[in-house]
Amino acid sequence: MKFQDYYEVLGVPRDASAEALKKAYRKLALEWHPDRHRGAAAERAEARFKQINEAYEVLSDPAKRAKYDKFGEHWQHGQEFEQPPGARSAGAADHGQDFGDFGGFSEFFRSTFGEQYARDFAGESKRHARYSIRGADVRAELHLPLAVALAGGKHGFEFPAEASCPRCGGTGFLERHVCPTCVGVGRVRRHRTVELKIPVDVRDGLKLRLRGLGEPGEDGGEPGDLHLLLRLDDDEHFRLVEGELEARLVVTPWQAHLGARLDVRTALGVVTLTIPAGSRSGTRLRLRGQGLPRDDGQRGDAYVRLELDLPRRLSERQEQLLRELGASDASAREERGGAR
Repeated sequence: MKFQDYYEVLGVPRDASAEALKKAYRKLALEWHPDRHRGAAAERAEARFKQINEAYEVLSDPAKRAKYDKFGEHWQHGQEFEQPPGARSAGAADHGQDFGDFGGFSEFFRSTFGEQYARDFAGESKRHARYSIRGADVRAELHLPLAVALAGGKHGFEFPAEASCPRCGGTGFLERHVCPTCVGVGRVRRHRTVELKIPVDVRDGLKLRLRGLGEPGEDGGEPGDLHLLLRLDDDEHFRLVEGELEARLVVTPWQAHLGARLDVRTALGVVTLTIPAGSRSGTRLRLRGQGLPRDDGQRGDAYVRLELDLPRRLSERQEQLLRELGASDASAREERGGAR
């Protein structure tokens, strides 16, 4: 099998830092994860993914990397050698001095691979003190139909959000290996459910902060918050026109012709609207101050758009009157035609 230069596999220079290695690995692991490919491409992706994992497993381990840098493709079979008396080691001891008696490097190693391997690598027998860590905030966007938003009250909603990987705890690694669940990213997509009381000042683009509904904390730390962006969507009853609320109101032909008083819902509740006599389909009626709140604290206007339609069920008398109206209309057209 042809020798694969691990540095070339990851696309990093030979003096790349641990953070640069980690960044390069995560980018490549996301790109070549087999689950993101289909058909014949999946086989090629799997082979590439294995190369990437092998390269990172060696180069992320300081001891293995030192042997690889010295012996190259024969690093696994290279002869160990003894340093001349008084010579400084080029291995972990030097790193310990560079980082202040190994403390700094230990903290870096812990953040990358976890507490257990930081102790093993440093040869520590004493457990370092740990601090509680606040959980991460979660950001999500929630779409609400306008009718639901105007009805108010409490509703349970499910929405996609990012969360710490449950398998690796958000580190991206299992021991010295990349986590197969999150492919080293440390976060996964999942669905969250929240019980939300719709605020009275609900409007499109409203931002809500729900305390304690973010990611759980570590070592007793408090949970993060959920930042929710509300988006109001048009539905069969309401829509937004240039930011203003518009309600759809179906009226009968006789209500439009003779005038009527009908109930309609606005952002402030149900109001009784007067339909002027002689109204036509598509007429927009304005209700001042009955719309959604604005960013400046003022309340906008609401509009009602009339749509003429017949009831789904007509009485025998109504059907008879419509037939008479149709006959009368046909007779009138004939008379107008004959007069020409």
